[in-house]
Amino acid sequence: MAMSGGIDSSVSAMILHEQGYEVVGMTMKTWDYASSGSSKKETGCCSLDSINDARSIAVEKGFPHYIIDIREEFGNHVIKDFVDEYLAGRTPNPCVRCNTHIKWEALLKRADMLDCEFIATGHYANVREVDGRFVVSKGKDEWKDQSYVLWGVSQECLSRTIFPVGKYHKSEIRQMAEDMGFHELAKKPESYEICFIPDNDYRSFLKNRVEGIEEKLADGLFVNTEGKVLGKHRGYPFYTIGQRKGLEVALGDPAYVVEIKPDTNTVVLGSYDELKKQEMWVKNVNLIKYTSLDNATEALTRIRYKDKGTNSTIEQIGDRVKVTFHNSVTAVAPGQSAVFYDGDDVIGGGFIER
Repeated sequence: MAMSGGIDSSVSAMILHEQGYEVVGMTMKTWDYASSGSSKKETGCCSLDSINDARSIAVEKGFPHYIIDIREEFGNHVIKDFVDEYLAGRTPNPCVRCNTHIKWEALLKRADMLDCEFIATGHYANVREVDGRFVVSKGKDEWKDQSYVLWGVSQECLSRTIFPVGKYHKSEIRQMAEDMGFHELAKKPESYEICFIPDNDYRSFLKNRVEGIEEKLADGLFVNTEGKVLGKHRGYPFYTIGQRKGLEVALGDPAYVVEIKPDTNTVVLGSYDELKKQEMWVKNVNLIKYTSLDNATEALTRIRYKDKGTNSTIEQIGDRVKVTFHNSVTAVAPGQSAVFYDGDDVIGGGFIER
């Protein structure tokens, strides 16, 4: 059981324990805040307090608890990719990278070492077997649903995965913690931050990780979609597709980042209408519900975590998927995840190419 010390994974462990599973708690140390250059007090899944909270649950319920240090793997995969993607003019998806390449693989490896049959996490999602495939579907709590960040998990991992809180609303999970006597746990606040950016300031993180990035990229140009120079910016990695605030350039009308050109350190600004797209291409696709998309398929496609999704037609062409939206969408950001749904089921997903 992956235990971060938060309410969802803690209650998950207790649910499994009460159902008669032989639970082994596992807390993964992925990051230390001193490396981020943040001045914020250390909180969240990698803090000492969170590790101790996870351990106390295990002690209370009488099952083993281990801490595994995966900071090196996390740094080599998630942090490096995060920096590289921004330097390539894209918007990274670190939680997807972490789930796909780090957390599940690390859990499965330790599960095998400990002769554990299943791995479990506190994600608000569900998994079930359909026609020999293990399918991720949305959690019951629509607001908390985390199926979007799970599109990259392999069939091998899904076949051994349990999501204990997927069939509950968050309010029910808080009540369970209260009923079990864990009153402080029941009051724990939500955490919406990227674990290694506790102050939500990715720009400062990049400045700390890439020496001289400001000096090297300062004085890049803002241009409009016709190439007319509109002013200077602070460096293309500090902007994202769809951004409107913080551009520090006055044009009279609302302007949005519609394209980023890293080769020339150019940021293209346009109107809201110029931000709209009718189609996109998706790479590194992992299909979950089906082994392949043999024909054009109708799906709801989400392009951001809290995106409600847009009806679309998806078509597999080679190793990529072409998405044609039935209605135009705004702020299609290369590097972000596109996830395809059939009702509540995840058909699959990938990274937006363009």
